[in-house]
Amino acid sequence: MPHTKNSIIINADIDKVFDVTNDIERWPELFNEYTDAKILKREENKITFQLTNNEGKGWRSSRIVNKQDYICTAEREEPKFPFKFMHLKWTYKMVDEGVEMTWEQDFEMDEKAKYNNEQAADLINKHSQENMKRIKEIIEASK
Repeated sequence: MPHTKNSIIINADIDKVFDVTNDIERWPELFNEYTDAKILKREENKITFQLTNNEGKGWRSSRIVNKQDYICTAEREEPKFPFKFMHLKWTYKMVDEGVEMTWEQDFEMDEKAKYNNEQAADLINKHSQENMKRIKEIIEASK
């Protein structure tokens, strides 16, 4: 199973980093590939939402937000394609320089997808690193 893991340190308060990065409606500002993000349903700490990317493709995902432990888990729901499955885990922890934010993805590509597992992992790593830098700049600039 392909697995990616990327981290960045953001010089800010952990609650601020957690709250900003989990404000799904703000994701089109924070992420370079989303043009729209809509909350569909909230049930306790579970959020179901719809994302639309720059290519106009949309999908539904769900996210469990655990602020007490500073962990979020998510999965792509429908349509899953181009994945067979996509599971995400975001963790946040205090370090001397600020907050270490880590994103992990476990996934498998559909055989009919444009990219294979290795190519998709390379793209996910590239996009994660770009988006983490963007988020870091936005949060640190808003102090």
